[in-house]
Amino acid sequence: MLDAELKSKINQLWDKFWSGGIANPLNAIEQMSYLLFMKRLEDEDIKEQQNSKLTGEQYKSVFGGRDNCKWSYWTKLPADKILDHVNKVVFPFLKDLGEEDSMYQEYMKDATFIIPTPSLLIEATRIINSMHIKEQNQDTQGDIYEHLLKELTTSGKNGQFRTPRHIIRMMVELADPKFGNRICDPACGTAGFLVHAYEHILKANTSPDLIKEDTEGHVYNFRADKLGTIQLEALREDMLHGYDFDQTMVRISLMNMMMHGITKPNIKRLNTLSPRYSEKSKYNVILANPPFKGAIDESDMSDRFTIKSKKTELLFLELMYDILSSSGKCAVIVPDGVLFGSSRAHKAIRKKILEHCRLDAVISMPAGVFKPYSGVSTGVLLFTRGEPTEKVWFYKMEADGYSLDDKRTRIDGKGDIPDIISKFKNRRKEKFEDRKAKCFYVPIDEIRDNDYDLSINKYQEIEYEEIEYAPPKEILDSIIQLNKKIETSVVELHNMMK
Repeated sequence: MLDAELKSKINQLWDKFWSGGIANPLNAIEQMSYLLFMKRLEDEDIKEQQNSKLTGEQYKSVFGGRDNCKWSYWTKLPADKILDHVNKVVFPFLKDLGEEDSMYQEYMKDATFIIPTPSLLIEATRIINSMHIKEQNQDTQGDIYEHLLKELTTSGKNGQFRTPRHIIRMMVELADPKFGNRICDPACGTAGFLVHAYEHILKANTSPDLIKEDTEGHVYNFRADKLGTIQLEALREDMLHGYDFDQTMVRISLMNMMMHGITKPNIKRLNTLSPRYSEKSKYNVILANPPFKGAIDESDMSDRFTIKSKKTELLFLELMYDILSSSGKCAVIVPDGVLFGSSRAHKAIRKKILEHCRLDAVISMPAGVFKPYSGVSTGVLLFTRGEPTEKVWFYKMEADGYSLDDKRTRIDGKGDIPDIISKFKNRRKEKFEDRKAKCFYVPIDEIRDNDYDLSINKYQEIEYEEIEYAPPKEILDSIIQLNKKIETSVVELHNMMK
């Protein structure tokens, strides 16, 4: 979530783009991302140079002597030169970053810089300079995308809304990816899950005395001092994989990952439900919030699926099962309908997960977590492939730290999340037998008997407070007495008005 000051700056930026002729929000976010990437590129370069002086390690600047491509250089150019310089010098440099034949170069080769006037470019750079983005708020591009998405009239129809950062952090914490894991998001959007998985691994391999914390309790400065150079290279180049069918999202996610130090991001433009995607049993960890609004055309659907459905939310679940390695873990957001839907396809996918995986948890989230884009209730499924399910841990999240209306006003930014993480990690040490509590276990046999229903409402016991009412005759007498008082008052009022 963006703070109020940053939101105000982004709104200013949006207004400038709108009045400057770039009214399509996706075009706007793409162009803003390029500018932010240019700015952060120099900021990160300066930071890495300073770190190299402290560690004694040799650092090679990403600019390679091309100082005229630095933000600090070209943003000071006069109005009659700045746009031409960015078009002919800076943007070509930006497109050529990354290794030859890398995913970044492949998907950036057709990118275009479409800011039309020097005045718009100058105003945009001025606003970005005034943002003062916190060092730890590195997922800024995605946050801007989330904020701008309010302008999209198709929001919620194509599933293209972004997962709140605190929900991603919770899911990453629960899945707990480790160094050496192959991690995948088969519908990655802006790569938020992959970025947070990367930071989770960095944090786990950073000495505690190096980690910093901001005023809101968010930790940062994950230096990964416990990992060697070769290990860090493997983490950045081989362990994080994402797919998305939208070209703009692919570009944004590539830049997002590169700004986080992931030097060779593995993001591909591909519909993972299509016949073109054929990976199986490959990933140790899957983190995802796939599109769950709509159906896929049968001609575009892979023949790998055994679930007879065109619903993307069901197909993605089977896909994730399919690409998990043995003992691989998945944390995925699903709409509530997946948990209790009565169609054959709904029951079949739930049965597959329960019988062929160990379903570790079902976390029911309140309607409102995805507002203003969608008011649908959702849940998080956590499962491990290849191990039998004996019992399932259910948790009913009642608060996520923000108001559940369209404004999503920050309350404490946490809600039930710390409790969920703590109880999940210690779930094997407790019995969780109280069905009236927020969390409890349900044995697999009971779930089978209920057609594999995974709705928490099916199993949670609601404690009703017994209210004692007066006998009907007393209530009737009270009503008669009250009517008499009203009639008397009306008569008295009428007499006073004579």
